[in-house]
Amino acid sequence: MMSMLKRLLSPKSINIAQSVVSIKRPDILKDCTRCYRSLIAPQTRVVQFQSVCVQQVRNESFFKKHTAEHIWKSVTSVSNAGKKRGRGKGAGKKRAKNLNRGQVIGVGVDNMIWPGLNAPIIKGRDLIKRTKLPPDPERQARLVKLRDSMGTFKMLRLLPTERGWSGSKMPGRSIGPPDPINEYNFDGFDTKVLEFKTVFCMKANAGRYRRISVVTVTGNKNGLAGFALGKAADSRAALRRAKNRAGQKLMYIERYNNHTVYHDFFTQFCNTRIFVEKRPEGHGLICHRAIKTICEMIGIKDLYAKVEGSTNLQNVVKAFFLGLLKQKTHQQLADETNYHLVEFRKENDYLPVIVASPKGPVQTDPKEAPDFLQYVMDNKVRLRKKKSLPFYTKKTHWYIKEKKIEIVRNMDKAKYNLLAEYGEIRSFLTDKYPECRPVQKKSFSKQIDEDENQ
Repeated sequence: MMSMLKRLLSPKSINIAQSVVSIKRPDILKDCTRCYRSLIAPQTRVVQFQSVCVQQVRNESFFKKHTAEHIWKSVTSVSNAGKKRGRGKGAGKKRAKNLNRGQVIGVGVDNMIWPGLNAPIIKGRDLIKRTKLPPDPERQARLVKLRDSMGTFKMLRLLPTERGWSGSKMPGRSIGPPDPINEYNFDGFDTKVLEFKTVFCMKANAGRYRRISVVTVTGNKNGLAGFALGKAADSRAALRRAKNRAGQKLMYIERYNNHTVYHDFFTQFCNTRIFVEKRPEGHGLICHRAIKTICEMIGIKDLYAKVEGSTNLQNVVKAFFLGLLKQKTHQQLADETNYHLVEFRKENDYLPVIVASPKGPVQTDPKEAPDFLQYVMDNKVRLRKKKSLPFYTKKTHWYIKEKKIEIVRNMDKAKYNLLAEYGEIRSFLTDKYPECRPVQKKSFSKQIDEDENQ
């Protein structure tokens, strides 16, 4: 507008239709002013506005179609795609306490319909309004019954004899004998769980496929035992499957005097190495807890086993059973080597006792006789770590102390042995020179005088 006025008010003349027409400046100014005023409204008209309430309205929405319970469930739960990928693992666990206690959002003493709480806002094309329903006299009774039936979640309590390796967890627990097969019943058998874990397998269509893996060992504690692996989607089905499979794969294990193995042996499966040593009666089972459980099912009571390398439980079980099956009786060892098998025992004052003799000719050359431990251990030696000395043995005060007690070292032990054997403290020259007998204490001197008088 201002540019137009400037062009009109310029002193130059304007040519119209190829003819020069002179226009006076005051007349043009009046016409433009009149036109400009007609365009501008007066101030009184601009101020006159009415107040308007603006509200955003959506005809349909997800939050209006469903109840509050359905909306909260969609937020807190896991989708079907998420379940296939293994999400929401804690959704199926039992909670210790339900804080809701039967209360529903929007439902109270006054039975009413609240749009957005216990009812959708829009149903079809109709807008639901708040309405009051007839009272429900049984509501309080239902709440009381629900609260009484709900109890706090309690951990499974087991007797001390029924517990496994780690309290109430399945590994180490007994699950009873296998199920009978046709007319055969597993009388006297017992089954214990060695491993109980969850495994996942990724499938193209089903996603992450979850199953329970169980390893069990069953036996009659009299040399007959077997182990098996079972998998299933349910823990009970996996336990039952592993237990029944173990009952179908029984093996007889030879035992020495029904309490230990025949000889020391070395066994290996994959990267698991086990050194097994026989022990006398009353020693007990000093070994891995899985090996201890297997020995209890077989009936082995005294054993020492050292596991080296991998401690994978399935490898430990397989390696131990392989070693038990490969062990040889005394007669078999004597027949293989053509030597007499001699045993030294503490009960016999370590006197040699012939346990087995070869059936054929006996070799008499002692130089060619193989070392028994190297022969049965397959030339393997158990790693024995050297014990390190305490730190204070390198200090100066320890050296000074050892130097001081060097003169009287083992003197107390020698005195006790002499008193126990001879009744007095004496030396090898006491009989030859009785006048050189050391001075005795009063109690021992009195006893010696009484013995001499008698």
